[in-house]
Amino acid sequence: MNKTQLVNAVTERVADKDAAAETVNAIIDVIQDAVASGEKVTIPGFGTFEPVHKPAREARNPSTGEPVSVAETWAPKFKPGAGFKALVHEGGRGGLIPA
Repeated sequence: MNKTQLVNAVTERVADKDAAAETVNAIIDVIQDAVASGEKVTIPGFGTFEPVHKPAREARNPSTGEPVSVAETWAPKFKPGAGFKALVHEGGRGGLIPA
């Protein structure tokens, strides 16, 4: 599902495409801004978004085997909640996930 499909799915529930698009965009913006500023965002039953620090380290170039310095970085992390995990495990709302 892409962002347009998400907006369309929300539109089916709220019956106003403009409101649905604005809501989806607002939720994404708020989550991104909060995580980018170092906050943890928890949505019970869905999951948690949080920033994760990856310290500087030495790695190896797989082609040459030479050591390479990798700079420190911050990255977003998502951890699904128990309700979300259970829903996926059960195959979603419509039955089993296709093979």
